[in-house]
Amino acid sequence: MVRNICGGMIVLFLVLGGESSAETAGRSLDLACLSCHKEQKIPSDLIYRRYLMRYSTADRIEEAMFAYLKDPLQSRSIMPPQFFLKFPMKPPLAISDAKMRAYIRDYIDRYDIRKRLSLER
Repeated sequence: MVRNICGGMIVLFLVLGGESSAETAGRSLDLACLSCHKEQKIPSDLIYRRYLMRYSTADRIEEAMFAYLKDPLQSRSIMPPQFFLKFPMKPPLAISDAKMRAYIRDYIDRYDIRKRLSLER
């Protein structure tokens, strides 16, 4: 039995390439969402800061992002109208709600400014 568990863990390690679940989630976020942001030069950190200023908590940001991504309307966007002169309105995403929420949580985790704050000792 121990051999089966160890063998399974080795296979899982090889399949994931030794990545942690956070690294795997980050890679998924990059492939599913941020690759287009980078290609179109849409500043994701700026977008996150706008959400943070308007909604202030991760839960409220997640709900606002989810609503926008399910039905992207300019009236639901946190970006000013001039933004849409340069960047096209995105089409609704055709992914499950659970996966969309996971991507949003990964996005919030990646751009969370609390990780960038440091206190001097």
